[in-house]
Amino acid sequence: MPVKNRFAELHEEITAWRRDFHQHPEILFETYRTAEIVAEKLRAFGCDQVVEGIGRTGVVGVIKGKADTAGRVIGLRADMDALPIHEQTGAPHASKTPGAMHACGHDGHTAMLLGAAKYLAETRNFDGTCVVIFQPAEEGGGGGKEMCDDHLMERWGIEEVYGMHNWPGRPVGSFAIRSGPFFAATDQFDIEFEGVGGHAAKPHDTVDTTVMAAHAVTALQTIASRNADPIDQIVVSVTSFRTSSEAFNVIPQGVHLRGTVRTLSTEMRDLAEARIRAVCEGVAATFGGRVEVHYHRGYPVMANHDAQTDFAAEVARAVSGDCDEAPLVMGGEDFAYMLEARPGAYILVGNGDTAMVHHPEYDFDDAVIPAGCSWLAEVVERRMAAS
Repeated sequence: MPVKNRFAELHEEITAWRRDFHQHPEILFETYRTAEIVAEKLRAFGCDQVVEGIGRTGVVGVIKGKADTAGRVIGLRADMDALPIHEQTGAPHASKTPGAMHACGHDGHTAMLLGAAKYLAETRNFDGTCVVIFQPAEEGGGGGKEMCDDHLMERWGIEEVYGMHNWPGRPVGSFAIRSGPFFAATDQFDIEFEGVGGHAAKPHDTVDTTVMAAHAVTALQTIASRNADPIDQIVVSVTSFRTSSEAFNVIPQGVHLRGTVRTLSTEMRDLAEARIRAVCEGVAATFGGRVEVHYHRGYPVMANHDAQTDFAAEVARAVSGDCDEAPLVMGGEDFAYMLEARPGAYILVGNGDTAMVHHPEYDFDDAVIPAGCSWLAEVVERRMAAS
């Protein structure tokens, strides 16, 4: 089955939705306009149920198939939020909101799931129930967790859940997926070193936190190079180094380090936290200072389930003719919470030769729409094939 003809017919309409969302980006849970439009369209499509306010500003639509029996319940998820980035695409449909843009393609994800919902509500060529999930706050807010905590899975009896993300650098409409750990757990740390500040001309009267923190930055790199098994994936990055004074002639009383840790297993996550604390405490003791380490666990590892991954790849091959094995991704994805709650799979669809996501020159390629919509719709029709 190649791309469904109906999506070729709907392509211009779905593109218009996508570009409207792109012009009006909304951050984290502030997706009020987007959610309102999504809900209005789902009702206009004839969904059997539309519920707003799930996970604060999420929207859920329910589409029942032809059969009288209950059948399987499949969830399809798209994220709606944008990023706090000033757009530099120069596109006619560029963001009208200064300092915000759809730099990750969530406008495309939302539009494609709306397109699939319109088609599925028209045809209902499946036995069971499709639940379309429009989620806020993927970009660091944990909207997926908020929706799960709001009883998303239990309320609608969702048995399996599927998601999709566009991927620059892959041919438009091509697919890639992998089973097991796929996207990394994303943690953050704040480290506060305190010493004794003083005049730069009299360092012997101080406990120099700049030297202390500089040693810590260097030592933290040994977590990946000397503590972790080389075959395991771990990234420890110190991304901010701020002293309590910016004067040329002052040794600062304190230094604040910030950074992130990316891992693909619980063991590596635990190792990273333990070693960050031990390294910093050891450095502070060596130089006669004090330290406080605050480790914040963020999104968990996003791991695809084996059977659902095989099925998602089968659907992708039916749509595009092929499906590659995706590389491991050290970025985070809060679809992880939904995959912890229910079996499912997350797939990448090629966005062509564009800037990478989270770049001010990125834009979703509207040529992806027919393939993305077809995959979403075919997941439902094939998984719940009408008798």
